Amino acid sequence: MAERKPIESWLTDMDGVLIHEGVPIPGADAFLKKLRESGKPFLVLTNNSIYTPRDLHARLRRMGLDVPVDNIWTSALATAKFLDDQRPGGTAYVIGEAGLTTALHDIGYILTDHEPDYVVLGETRTYSFEAMTKAVRLIKNGARFICTNPDETGPSPEGPLPATGSVAALITKASGKKPYFAGKPNPLMMRTGLNTIGAHSETSAMIGDRMDTDVLAGIEAGMQTFLVLTGLTTVEDIDRYPFRPSHVVNSIADLVDRV
Repeated sequence: MAERKPIESWLTDMDGVLIHEGVPIPGADAFLKKLRESGKPFLVLTNNSIYTPRDLHARLRRMGLDVPVDNIWTSALATAKFLDDQRPGGTAYVIGEAGLTTALHDIGYILTDHEPDYVVLGETRTYSFEAMTKAVRLIKNGARFICTNPDETGPSPEGPLPATGSVAALITKASGKKPYFAGKPNPLMMRTGLNTIGAHSETSAMIGDRMDTDVLAGIEAGMQTFLVLTGLTTVEDIDRYPFRPSHVVNSIADLVDRV
């Protein structure tokens, strides 16, 4: 294997890497502190499109983790960047929360249910059957279908919750149209994030707890990948995939000295 260049910038997933069910994972605060002190570019990524970066900054701070707003990159921001590149100043019918609607407003999009250019599906705490029905009809009438991420379930203290990917499957079945997913494992999310912080994939690393999103996206974006075992993936799971992470570590605490 060719020798990799030194890591000059870091991307890390949030849930399962830095926090677990609202509680910081041991070592997360030390890792983030070391990153801030090093001056190296970094981003905390999440496929969750519910919250704005400011919301996430405040939520993490309440947990004792200090992540500047500019160092947070969500699937909602990646989706907005994609739409701004594809069709600047367009229109969209949106199913989602403030994280998504704010990102689209910030790029100058008009949110409407009258002949929109796109139907954009993100996460929400309450998926409305009426909204999903409207989305199906708009897509059948020619609106392009975009989804923030393909995650089929999300975590909660009570157990898994149906997430964006599951609702996208319902809309796809009813409309006959598959969406374009902007979030992980699409390397688009990683590349737009890297561009945001002026980093290059050859000297960047991705830390995640999921093989099918974090590690896959990192590999396809050309980065080194670190799989932590504090989330959804076990050592036994790794061999089930046709690809492997560059490194496997127990937790984020093992990477503090790598910064």
